[in-house]
Amino acid sequence: MAALLTLLLRVAEKAATVARVCRQEAPLFQLLVQEKTGDDKNKKFVQDFKTLADVVIQEMIRHYVGAEFPEMSGFIQGEESNKFENGLGESVVVTVCATETETAALLATVLDGDSTAASLLAKAIHQDPASVDTDTGDLIIPHSPSELGIWIDPIDATSQYIEGREEVLEEGRLSPSGLHCALVLIGVYLRSTGEPIMGVINQPFNSKDPSGCWKGKHFWGVSCGGVNACSVSLPASAPGGVGLRAVLSSSEKPAVKQALALRCGPDQLTYASGAGYKILCVIVGLADVYVLSEGSTFKWDSCAPHALLRALGGGIVDYTESVGSAEPRGAQLTYHRPHTQSKGADCWANQGGLVAYLDCKMLSTAIEALNGNNQ
Repeated sequence: MAALLTLLLRVAEKAATVARVCRQEAPLFQLLVQEKTGDDKNKKFVQDFKTLADVVIQEMIRHYVGAEFPEMSGFIQGEESNKFENGLGESVVVTVCATETETAALLATVLDGDSTAASLLAKAIHQDPASVDTDTGDLIIPHSPSELGIWIDPIDATSQYIEGREEVLEEGRLSPSGLHCALVLIGVYLRSTGEPIMGVINQPFNSKDPSGCWKGKHFWGVSCGGVNACSVSLPASAPGGVGLRAVLSSSEKPAVKQALALRCGPDQLTYASGAGYKILCVIVGLADVYVLSEGSTFKWDSCAPHALLRALGGGIVDYTESVGSAEPRGAQLTYHRPHTQSKGADCWANQGGLVAYLDCKMLSTAIEALNGNNQ
C-alpha cells in the first residue's frame, strides 16, 4: 500500500496546481466563487464559500484514486457536493472525464462557455506535476485497499484562499492568516475502526520562486500496524521556561482563552485561520496544542493531519470527553461513523470539539488548565 501514498502525493500536487491556476487568473477566479447554502453551510461563519477549485480538486482526487484502486471508489468522501451552478442558473455535475478535451468541454458549461478558462483548468487536472518527491522509502503498510476509506478537504481555509492575502513566512513563527493557511488535505482511515492511518497535506502557497511564481510544500505521515513514518522530523523541544504554546481560533470562547492564557508564556497564546493549518502548526512544532471547544470542524479537516500526529507520537482527542476526564488520552477522534441524529455536513462534524497535540505531557498540561476553567 505504499503505492497509495505515492499516488496521494501526486494527486495532492495536482490539486495544488489547480488551486494556483485558479488564483492566477483574476477574471476566472471571480467566476469560481459560489456561496454555500442549506445543510452544506458551516454554521460557524456568516459566509462560507464553495469554489469550483474545491469541487474540481475533490473530483480529481476521487477520479484518480478510484481508477487505480477501484475497491475504494465507494469510500472516497469529501467536503463538497459535486454540483455547481453556472451563470445561467443551470446545475452541472462536475466530474473528471477520460480525456483533457472532454473535461474542458464539461467545465466550459460551468464557466458559461469560457473555453479558455475551461481549457486551463482541464490542462492542470490532466497534466502530471513537473516534479514531486514521492520517495517514501521501503514502507510496508499491512492493509489492503478494500479495508480503507479516504477523507478529502480540497481546499481547507477557503476564506483565506478567496481573500488571497500574501504573507511572508518567518522561519519558526506561526503566521495567523493568508494564502499559506489554505491546504489540500487527504486522509486515509481504517473502515473497521475509524483510525487515521495515512495523511497527505499539501500547502500550495508556501513560498515564491525568484520569478514570483508560487511553490508548494507537502507533508505526509503513516501510522498503522507498528509502522510510524513521517516526512516531518520531531521538532526540537521549546526553550525552557517558555510555557505552554497554544493556537486557537479567534472566535474561541473567552473562558477557554482565559484558562489557557494562565498557562501560556508571554505571546504563546496565538490565533490562526484554518483548522488544518492550526494542526499543521502543532505537527511542525510551532505550537504545542490546538484547542477547539466547539463542533465546527469536520472529519475532512482533521483526518489527514491526525495521521501525521499519530506517526510522531501525538494525536487528536475529543475536547468534551477530555476536559474533566482523568484520562484525556482515551478519546481519540475516529472517522468511520456519522452522527445519525444530524443532517448534511453536521453528520460528519467533530461535535465534541478537539485538542490536537504532539507531546502527551503538553496535552495533560492543556487539559489541566482547561479543567481549572472549563465552562
